[in-house]
Amino acid sequence: MPLATSVPDRSRLRHSRIALAHSLSPTAWRESLEFRSADATRAPALRVGAAVLVVLVAGGLLDLPHPAGFAALGALASAFGRHEPYSQQAGKIAVVGLGVVGYAALGAAVGTTGAAMWTQIAVLSVAAAIAFWILGAFRLSGPGPVILIFAAAGAAGFARTAVDVRDVVVATALGALVGWAVAMLPALHHPHGPARLAVARALAAVAAIERDGERAVPGARAAIARAHEVLALGFSRTDRHTHELLALLDAAETVVDGAASGVAADRVAEFALFEAELRKVRRDIAIPRVDAAGAPVLARPAGFAREGFARLRDRALLVGAGRVLLAALIAGWFAEAAGLQHPLWATMGAMAALQGANYRNTVQRAIQRLLGNVAGAVLAAALLALSLDYWPYALAIVVLQTVAELYVMKNYAATSVAVTAMALLLTGLGASVGPEIALSRIADTLVGVVVGVLVAAATIDRADRHHLTAAPAR
Repeated sequence: MPLATSVPDRSRLRHSRIALAHSLSPTAWRESLEFRSADATRAPALRVGAAVLVVLVAGGLLDLPHPAGFAALGALASAFGRHEPYSQQAGKIAVVGLGVVGYAALGAAVGTTGAAMWTQIAVLSVAAAIAFWILGAFRLSGPGPVILIFAAAGAAGFARTAVDVRDVVVATALGALVGWAVAMLPALHHPHGPARLAVARALAAVAAIERDGERAVPGARAAIARAHEVLALGFSRTDRHTHELLALLDAAETVVDGAASGVAADRVAEFALFEAELRKVRRDIAIPRVDAAGAPVLARPAGFAREGFARLRDRALLVGAGRVLLAALIAGWFAEAAGLQHPLWATMGAMAALQGANYRNTVQRAIQRLLGNVAGAVLAAALLALSLDYWPYALAIVVLQTVAELYVMKNYAATSVAVTAMALLLTGLGASVGPEIALSRIADTLVGVVVGVLVAAATIDRADRHHLTAAPAR
């Protein structure tokens, strides 16, 4: 009986080849430079900037520049869970803060062992895959798991003794605590903020039906459903304003149902006024009252913790974590073999490139990260060449982080410019770092994003065809 021979899956190889070609297409690069519209970005950006400012000022006054850098990384936990109800945001930011502290402790512990860089890359690559898996399962939206790996990599390069480990952990924990407090501060004077914003967005989506017709109906229904979820998480039967918001959503649903049935919606014009009032951040604001019939009872969602544990077995997340592990290992080890100065940055670059929801997003993110890193490295090199003291660099870090948060929903390339420059300045706090570190950042990032795209193309799901609509195969 003849032996069976393995036949390569040519259809899959062709799909991967076409996917790889998309990464070099003009369409992919043009899409990476497009700016999306995004609303309500200023308040979260200012809060993150304020949290970083507090810890850097404290570090400067105490003459502790290195710990101040780790405290700033802990404060970045405040960038997660934006626009979510404060009850849920409090838990998510706390989880991320603990994660940053834990990863900083892991990196510091690895640094004290004096392990070879090959070993450090392996440990942090596994840690990167776990971070991707956990943050994805619990839907901890924000800057992503790369923040955790940056904390671990920075701590690994800094810590050499048990005292260093202690300093890293304490500083990062204090920074995370400050970040949590600053993020939660608006809940004291504007507790309905996330709910009002969600309803305002729903009303805007419904008003768009008048302009875009029936094709805007699905988006309006999704926005209303999201607003209902936000309201349900903070629902109180005795809260009159919550009932008014629910009544507005009921009116919005009536308009959507009418639009879907071809019925004219007379109330659409009013929604622009309601939306404008809902977006104002004042305690004395008042929307035109809309009385709800009775006292509605909203079913409270399961919560992010319970849903997150259920998603830990999600196949897509596990596959994605495997991709991150593979790409991080290859990129880090290649950078080390090539003699690059900071191979762990290549690991982070590969991980960051693989955060896209599909291959098209992955390529777009990789291009944006590469362009942003080049521009950000040039900016950082110019600042580092000035050889300034702690305070000007601290101010620059706060400004850059705030700018990054302002543009994170609009264009990742612009965000990467600010994040890269900020990260390099953080690396230089309390250390004699010159402009040459920027060149290392560019080289390591190039390795990371190229490896990330190659791994994504080689492991692309056959059902992932989003890139084909942008660059059809010839």
